[in-house]
Amino acid sequence: MKEFIIKENEANQRFDKFLIKLLPNASKGFIYKMLRKKNIVCNGKKATGNEILSCGDSIKVFLSDETFLKFSQDEGKLIKEYEALKKLDMHGIDVIYEDDDMLVVNKPANMLSQKATGGDISANEYLLGYLIRNGSLEFEEFKTFRPSVCNRLDRNTTGLLLMGKSLNGLQMLSSMLKDRTLNKYYHAVVSGEVTTGKYLKGYLTKDSRSNTVKITDEAIDDTSVYIETSYEPIKVSKECSLLEIHLITGKTHQIRAHLSSVGHPIIGDYKYGNGEINKKYKSQYNVKHQLLHAYRLEFPDGKKIIAPKPNVFNEIMDKK
Repeated sequence: MKEFIIKENEANQRFDKFLIKLLPNASKGFIYKMLRKKNIVCNGKKATGNEILSCGDSIKVFLSDETFLKFSQDEGKLIKEYEALKKLDMHGIDVIYEDDDMLVVNKPANMLSQKATGGDISANEYLLGYLIRNGSLEFEEFKTFRPSVCNRLDRNTTGLLLMGKSLNGLQMLSSMLKDRTLNKYYHAVVSGEVTTGKYLKGYLTKDSRSNTVKITDEAIDDTSVYIETSYEPIKVSKECSLLEIHLITGKTHQIRAHLSSVGHPIIGDYKYGNGEINKKYKSQYNVKHQLLHAYRLEFPDGKKIIAPKPNVFNEIMDKK
């Protein structure tokens, strides 16, 4: 028999979800069978798996050592993964805000927010390494709980990235993002003279083959999703403008494609932008990626978090 006492970052989740993490090589059918037969119990009682766990709950697993090892995580492999993460430096990521439940950082360009393939090292891995090194994520907790980045920025979009450090933090941030009670503001340098703000509405349709999206006034098909974006000019010249953008709905490439659709593509955007303009700014200012920055987050409790823009934003606008 093995006993596990539920800790803070394992509480407030369904019992069956905890068991899936504890026994990742077992099928759900096997786990539910063990629950029915009382080979796995919660606080000494038969459970269905639907129960919400609390701190201090006792989970007892009546399986042979051989069976438990067969279905549990490979501890040797976990140790290797943990030690490898520990060695990762922050790779240009700056911590902007941190408390017990969340971590907010300023992500640099040319970095994925989360893995796209198994071999990727993303901001998520760099931040796990940071938490391991500062003692916020110990190995025993790592076995059944992983802090995770909650929002996604394109690889070459800079700015504020959110990570839930605790289960409470993950649930809180996920809820705010889903309910749109966390307001997200971006800064972008766009082509053209933008003298007035605008509230944009439309439909976004993704083409998975080309990894691009199309913006239209009406839905193209049942995969089209409704989007809203608003912006206000901050600084304006004849050639380009610095905008503050409120991302009201957060969809793939939404800001980039929406601004391009109204004739003001983001400078440095090689997917939705103007090739000649991008070439000019690459030559003059070494712009190699879209000048889009997740600048400010406004939380329901009134807290505001800001990430400084890359220097090139001001460098361009100050010379115009």
